[in-house]
Amino acid sequence: MDYFEINGGNRLRGEVTIGGAKNAALPIMAASILCEGETVLHNVPDLHDVRQMQVLLGKLGVRCERDASGAMHIRVEDEMNCHAPYELVSKMRASICVMGPLLAKRKRAQVSLPGGCAIGDRPVNLHVQGMETLGADSDLVNGDMLLKAKKLRGAELFLGGAFGSTVTGTANVMMAATLAEGRTVIESAACEPEVVDVAEFLNACGAQIAGQGTPRITIDGVTSLSGTEYTIIPDRIEAGTFMIAAAITNGELELVNCRLEHMLAIVDRLRRVGINVERVEKGVTVSSARRLETVDVTTQPYPGFPTDLQAQTMALLCLADGNSIITEKIYPDRFLHVAELNRMGAHLRKEGPTVIVQGVKKLVGAPVMASDLRASAALVLAGLIAKGTTRVNRVYHIDRGYEGIEQKLAAVGADVSRVTE
Repeated sequence: MDYFEINGGNRLRGEVTIGGAKNAALPIMAASILCEGETVLHNVPDLHDVRQMQVLLGKLGVRCERDASGAMHIRVEDEMNCHAPYELVSKMRASICVMGPLLAKRKRAQVSLPGGCAIGDRPVNLHVQGMETLGADSDLVNGDMLLKAKKLRGAELFLGGAFGSTVTGTANVMMAATLAEGRTVIESAACEPEVVDVAEFLNACGAQIAGQGTPRITIDGVTSLSGTEYTIIPDRIEAGTFMIAAAITNGELELVNCRLEHMLAIVDRLRRVGINVERVEKGVTVSSARRLETVDVTTQPYPGFPTDLQAQTMALLCLADGNSIITEKIYPDRFLHVAELNRMGAHLRKEGPTVIVQGVKKLVGAPVMASDLRASAALVLAGLIAKGTTRVNRVYHIDRGYEGIEQKLAAVGADVSRVTE
């Protein structure tokens, strides 16, 4: 099992190219099930989750290959299989995104329920309710959700949940509605840029979707979709992680292929901490003042502060001059990184869905354990500034969402290496 070994204390300087958005690429790959002919996707990151989606699509009769340039070519070759089994879905929750496309195109979808998750309860009931509202019959069979529909019909439906709109649920229902008869209106739709990217891809294939990026999305069903050529948006979470890497090391990075308009909430908090974030011709530059101010952070659905940057921001605020408060309103249990940061000398106290961060003068290297994707990124960031050597175990978590993060960090001055036991 691989781990990262990090010797902290180096200031990061240089240029980092941000990859494609994982959370847009995965549902767009699933959406190719809907399309006749070939789909060509550019800027698809080479990640563990993407490779898992390729395996799942292969099981569903979809050929999915990269060419020498890195572009991904996708074509449906066999429409017989409609089963996404547990052994694949359990490895990647985004597998649930094949539910809508399978139901709309093949009239049947049998998708294993993904089960538990380290960051808290993430139910898929809103996905199923959305499909039922469009006319599907549902049944639970041996841990699989079985959905059938001879014809989907447009409807008005509400997708708000206990902690806000559902991102994958919005994408799933939107994909299913593209081939439904009539008009579908999704109220309390997720507004994330990744949902917008899925809608833009579907429109490029011939769908008729309007309102993406707002809480009300309208889909007028069409009879068929055609493959197209499309470029995935940059990953705003990877960009935010590297912004914090520059900030925590008192460094200066230029982020190429970074869309600042997708990141206003995180940029606002960073500027209040004392981080300089400026647009430049190729993207964004990020530099840090020596003294970090405190700030309060509350995660919210987009355009609020993203839950996927909560752990990384906590690592940064460990070194701020005073007390900060971080409140998690999307996944209240998403604090498994707190104990590991405390092992490195942080002063963190969890009280329900809130963590009080008391700034310290320094962090110290230690062996730590990654519990999920973003927690592992936070531990890597802490290791960049910690005195001594940090060993981050279970880095397979970080491979799910960051393409070659140790190589990108090393290229701008970090002393980090991947070690295989």
